[in-house]
Formats: sequence, C-alpha cells, structure tokens
Amino acid sequence: MRILLAEDDSLLGDGLRAGLRQLGFQVDWVRDGEAAERELRAQPYEAAVLDLGLPRKDGLDVLAAVRRAGVKTPVLVLTARDAVPDRIRGLDVGADDYVVKPVDLHELAARLRALVRRAHGQTQECLSAQDVELDPASRTVRKAGEPVTLSTREFDLLQAFMLSADRVLSREQLEQQLYSWGQEVESNAIEVHIHNLRRKLGPALIHTVRGVGYMLQKDLSR
Repeated sequence: MRILLAEDDSLLGDGLRAGLRQLGFQVDWVRDGEAAERELRAQPYEAAVLDLGLPRKDGLDVLAAVRRAGVKTPVLVLTARDAVPDRIRGLDVGADDYVVKPVDLHELAARLRALVRRAHGQTQECLSAQDVELDPASRTVRKAGEPVTLSTREFDLLQAFMLSADRVLSREQLEQQLYSWGQEVESNAIEVHIHNLRRKLGPALIHTVRGVGYMLQKDLSR
C-alpha cells in the first residue's frame, strides 16, 4: 500500500517513514508543499499524510489545489494546529481525517487503513475473495480457514488485488502499488509474485487478461 508522506520535520518524517514501512506501507516522503502537490497530482497514491506547516506552500493550500484538480486520494492531515477553526477548515477544503501531533504510530496506521478501505468501498476490516481472507492489520492470510505464509511483496500484491477486486489492473498499476522511490523493480517481478500467489492460494483466484493485465475474481459464482 503506497502512500505519500509530506512532513518537513526531518526527525519526525524519518521516524514516520521507518515506522509505517515496518507496518507494511510503501512510503514516499517529501518535505515541502510544492513537492507534495506535484506528487499528489502525478502519482496514484492509496493515501497521503499531509502536514499543514510545510515550507514553500502551506498544507491547506496544497489540499485545496489538488481537490480543485480532481485528485481523490484520501488525505489525512497531521498537524500541530489543534484549534477548532483550523480543523474545520482542513475538513472543509477536502481532508478525510485530521490528527493532532503527537500521534501514536499504530493509530496513524489504523486510520490510514480505514481511509483506504472507505476509498475502495470496503466496509469490513478484513478483505475476502472466494475462500481467501486477508487481515491488513495483522498482515495475515487464511485460505479456507487455514493460515498461509506469504512474503511481504506477495501480501502487498494480494492486498492490492483485493482492494480492487473484479477490476483489471495493469502491471504498471501493480508496480506503482508495491514499490516506493528508489526500490528496484525487476522486469518480471509482478509475474513471479502472481505465480507464487496462484501456487499458494489456487489458480482460480487471479486471472490473466491478455494484453491488459490481471484481475482477482471475488466470487466464482458470478
């Protein structure tokens, strides 16, 4: 699950990036408002964590600009501004959630997972398709009730498919979800991970749509 972190405090930003990565997020980190706006316009992030007191362009101005541009990425505002008028303005210009610093890392991760679920129309904490169930919080997978061990990339790929069940995803879209800046992507990485998922979870779960990409079928009876 790839997210954008916009935070100018080096110590806090580094801690959030490291902590969120340990909790299963792929994190791209920018340190000013202009960079945050540019990346939100250019990249299909699952969510963004946006500080308000950013240099070069205030976070609220960034948020207002990307919403005017039609960017629908869920945005969690993380700020030291705890006055009620600031929170009201942040929500009114397009924030999906608002957290005052300091924030517990696990709470931040839970709020991000909730934002992503809602953005994909998912109401339940756990994701399911056919006889496979995925728990994003514990990062566990079960097939027919039995635990299945997946690598980090395999888990992230399965989660991307489940969030977009019954939709065709191209290899490029999947790579964008699995890899953050500076991570090398081998040319056949997605195909290898899909092969492993089919071997562990059954060949009927993920279908190849020739010339387009791949699709996870949520219900075989449909």
